[in-house]
Amino acid sequence: MRFKLVLSESLRSLGANLSTTVAATMTVLIGMFLLGLVVALGSWAQDFGDKQKDKLLVKVYFCTETSGTPCKKPASEPQINAVRQQLVANPLVERADFVSKAEALERMRKLNKDIVENLTSNPLPDAFEVKAKDGANVKAISADLRQGGLPPGVEKIRDGEEVSERIVTVARWMSASFAVATLVLLVSSALLIANTIRLSIFSRRREIEVMKLVGATNWFVRGPFMLEGLITGLIGSLAAVLLLLLAKTMVLARIDIETSSDVAAWPFRTIALIIVVVGLTVGAVGSGITLRRFLQV
Repeated sequence: MRFKLVLSESLRSLGANLSTTVAATMTVLIGMFLLGLVVALGSWAQDFGDKQKDKLLVKVYFCTETSGTPCKKPASEPQINAVRQQLVANPLVERADFVSKAEALERMRKLNKDIVENLTSNPLPDAFEVKAKDGANVKAISADLRQGGLPPGVEKIRDGEEVSERIVTVARWMSASFAVATLVLLVSSALLIANTIRLSIFSRRREIEVMKLVGATNWFVRGPFMLEGLITGLIGSLAAVLLLLLAKTMVLARIDIETSSDVAAWPFRTIALIIVVVGLTVGAVGSGITLRRFLQV
């Protein structure tokens, strides 16, 4: 019964103050729409950075007959096995794939047949392609292998050098930027919504004072306003979800990003749920906090 009373009072107030209701709803809509864009683009950028890091490999090349310094002779089977055991024992390594001379030559033939067409022998070395559990650890794996100099039988180790450093740096900046942008947008949305609701409450301060003077409790006074914030937040966030759905359907269908890459943003259902929850929370909290100063009668 009390909830029906609070609900009817909230709906009556929303209708009586239509201009501020529309303003608050539009504020929620714009804030949640921008939040949805930031979450979608940020999660896509973060996934892109993670995918680029996953492509980073540490490559360990063994000595061959044609190798120079520091090789004195081709790598032996025990030397190759020793490097394999060192890689397997490293907790930063996800897997270490051995690529034989023959397999390396076959890869080269598929990439550029003209280069290997006139070769009389196979100059390519045996190698390990090492994938890290986290692409940011390729430098650490490479440094671990180089401790005390190159392992016996190893000619050189490649870890992407400057390229890997740039990819890892960009990925970190993407993640940090996504987190900061989301935080800033949440705070900005909360402040905008609180200010809009403050205008609505200020226009009805006399009504609140009368209710307090006749004995109404703080929560009885605050309830309708918080419910107004919830209703406003729900309508605005649902409208933002619809706009994002339209944008996803109309814009992304023409750009066709997803078909050219395995990089993807968070699922739309997840983003929509985040928008609705944040819209409801900000609407209710904003109205509740704003109302506090008017309850001191």
